[in-house]
Amino acid sequence: MTGVEGDGSATAQEMASAWAQVEGARHPDRPYSLDLIARCLDDFIELHGDRQGGDDAAVVIGLAKLEGRRLAVVANQKGRTLEERGRRNFGMAHPEGYRKAQRLFALAGRLQLPVISFIDTPGAYPGVAAEERGQAWAIAQTLEAQLALPTPYLAVVIGEGGSGGALATLLADSVLVLEHAFLSVASPEAAAAILFRDAGRKQSAAAALHLEVSNLLKWGIADEIVPEPPGGAHTDWDGTAALLRPRLVAKLEQLVAEGVGPVRRRERYRRLDGLFQA
Repeated sequence: MTGVEGDGSATAQEMASAWAQVEGARHPDRPYSLDLIARCLDDFIELHGDRQGGDDAAVVIGLAKLEGRRLAVVANQKGRTLEERGRRNFGMAHPEGYRKAQRLFALAGRLQLPVISFIDTPGAYPGVAAEERGQAWAIAQTLEAQLALPTPYLAVVIGEGGSGGALATLLADSVLVLEHAFLSVASPEAAAAILFRDAGRKQSAAAALHLEVSNLLKWGIADEIVPEPPGGAHTDWDGTAALLRPRLVAKLEQLVAEGVGPVRRRERYRRLDGLFQA
């Protein structure tokens, strides 16, 4: 996940390149998690509730198959219509959503199922009510649940990957990123408000965040960039799925064959932490 550096003095070309990445990831016609789950996976059955009293629609969990292999699925889900956006809170989860993800990780561990996560969220919901119900603690518990998962775990960033909301389902054995998606410690608008005291300087902030997807490969955060159809995923949902599905199959088969688990996963993220602390 990219850090913030610089004083906002990026060139016009750097700002345009970084902002194009943001616009591609946020395009309103881009396929969301359920759109790609329907096209890439088979026999998806959605599960509801966190078993503690809530069912946050911003997080989707369930069981599915991929080339006959049973697996568990967790995903962020934005809304397509105005009503759905309100119900799903634009993909920004409350504590109940993160506990729902924890339920999925626990179930996958018990049933010895590999997990695939689809990431597309501006970030965790920052409202007062969510904080009062333990938002930070819920995210921290979800991070630990990922690191302790005893089965192979694959994450794919399909749109926005914002802050702790993305980390909550990102700490996988392998990470794929669609060509026009991005990961960031904060949205460009939030970063501009923090760095420059001016949310309007979002393009300068996007450049300072180095949001170009190639950086994720260079830094070792992502393992593979999955190409999108010409013009972007929003132009062809079926074509996007046709490019993504074989990469999911191949990468999941590789992880299963390698027998990955908590020890190797923790080592992966310790190495990344060391890289960015250096």
